[in-house]
Amino acid sequence: MATTVTTEREFEFTGVHFNKAKQELYDYAGIALAEHKQDMVYNRLVRRLRELGLDSFDEYFRCLDSSPAEFTQFINALTTNLTAFFRERHHFDYVKDQILPALKNSGQQRLRVWSAGCSLGEEPYSLAISLLEAGIDPASCDIRILATDIDSKVLASARTGVYEQGRVKALPEETVHRWFLKGKNHNDGRVKVRPELQQMVTFKHLNLMDEWPMQGPFDFIFCRNVMIYFDQQTQARLLKRMANLLRPGGHLFVGHSEALARHQSNFELMGKTIYRKVN
Repeated sequence: MATTVTTEREFEFTGVHFNKAKQELYDYAGIALAEHKQDMVYNRLVRRLRELGLDSFDEYFRCLDSSPAEFTQFINALTTNLTAFFRERHHFDYVKDQILPALKNSGQQRLRVWSAGCSLGEEPYSLAISLLEAGIDPASCDIRILATDIDSKVLASARTGVYEQGRVKALPEETVHRWFLKGKNHNDGRVKVRPELQQMVTFKHLNLMDEWPMQGPFDFIFCRNVMIYFDQQTQARLLKRMANLLRPGGHLFVGHSEALARHQSNFELMGKTIYRKVN
């Protein structure tokens, strides 16, 4: 039953409002919000009310129904963008130590990688660094890293390759020196990924619930901390679609809190949250 959450907020936000936001997000992006996310939804959407100069959530949802531009802002506001360079380092080590040597030994001259849910770009740029440090030469190997996200705002930021210096603080000093340019003057306190990394990554807007324009096959896919926001039926559908895009023996990397269902027959477990497509 819909209930009013609190009377101490700047704007009244009821269970009806939360359920409206929840349904809109699920219908468009397949993301299932838990009941305890009400405060999060309020805190993120109230910024839109203030920016638009609206007086109530009723008014906001009327605006949402009539404005495609605001719907984009709505999706951007409610999607989570937690990321970091070389997050879950063991995945990148596996790429460098297991996948890339096998590809080099096979004589393969084509490499396709997909970072699904790339957020602010740290993941695909970390992949680009891993490929180059493993000796994969873009001059002799056809390399393409596709990075997609549903949030248009974070994609615009990712394309610039510019980050606050604190974002690379945890990286080894030699990694920062080799792969990042230090900002000067008005960019003081920021770093920018080197052009050779940017050239390897193509950023595209993609809603995973829509048709996928890419044809593959991909050698490996990073889809980490994305499926935790979907229900089991949606997860199963996405996993099947990803399996269809992977080459035989291709790999899928998922997040530390994610595990493929036991009845999932398309993949076999290779290591901690690392799966290989079954031929």
